[in-house]
Amino acid sequence: MTTALPHRPVSGIFWMIVTGLLFICVTALVKHMGPRLPAAEAAFIRYGFGLVFLLPAIGALRAAHLTRRQWSLFGLRGGLHGLGVILWFYAMTRISIAEVTAMNYLAPIYVTIGAAVFLGEKLALRRIIAVVLGLTGAVIILRPGFRELTNGHFAMLIAAVVFGGAYLLAKVLSDEVKPSVVVAMMSLFVTIALAPFALPVWIAPTWQEVGILAAVACFATAGHYTMTLAFAAAPLTVTQPITFLQLVWATALGALVFAEPIDVWVILGGFVILGSVTFITWREAMLNRQITPASPATKL
Repeated sequence: MTTALPHRPVSGIFWMIVTGLLFICVTALVKHMGPRLPAAEAAFIRYGFGLVFLLPAIGALRAAHLTRRQWSLFGLRGGLHGLGVILWFYAMTRISIAEVTAMNYLAPIYVTIGAAVFLGEKLALRRIIAVVLGLTGAVIILRPGFRELTNGHFAMLIAAVVFGGAYLLAKVLSDEVKPSVVVAMMSLFVTIALAPFALPVWIAPTWQEVGILAAVACFATAGHYTMTLAFAAAPLTVTQPITFLQLVWATALGALVFAEPIDVWVILGGFVILGSVTFITWREAMLNRQITPASPATKL
């Protein structure tokens, strides 16, 4: 009989804080780089560098013996995630960091809806109310009719949807193959999926842009690694609320470094969304059935 590993909440909180800081570094680098490179090209270069981190997983990939169905699901997941990454890069260079961060919290809400529609998960009344609150948070952020919405806002809305779909496919595949294979196949197929979008709009990147995107790949990979350490140390009910710090840091970063105005409605809407995600996570923990990801789990 195997014994459950003891929970280490302080360690879990620490690693989730580190995760948030690493993803904020990713955000800052992409924002600093600006919109000169097409979003598809920037995403392709980032994931091209990420392929370096596949090397330790080559053995696991060879031993996986994937079925045709699994190959198809990995390909579909790569296509969805690739589209999400393009939209995320596009949005990051056109709307505020706080808006991108707050709207990224919508992905777990869409995962909850998708799990009910495609995986047969039951949506109890409390979860329905939480989903409605999450979508209300998005309305608070966007305030349609009271402010001008740009292509960046619509791009981020769609990005959250496709990130949620990609996570659902990852959830299905993680029940069938090793986690290292799921992560490695995502990097491989996302890079392949990005290529046909990047090549037609390709322009020569500067060495500075190449360096920034290499750093983005390093910080993003490190963020996913520290996130796994957080999950191993403590349950999502402990680590999920810590993701609210990312919105605080994103707002401060945008205001202090990029001179972005602080929008109280964006902060309020972000906290409403995150509150609903945290409640859904807590309910799933009570039912011992985890579907909703931590907010950073759907990122690039």
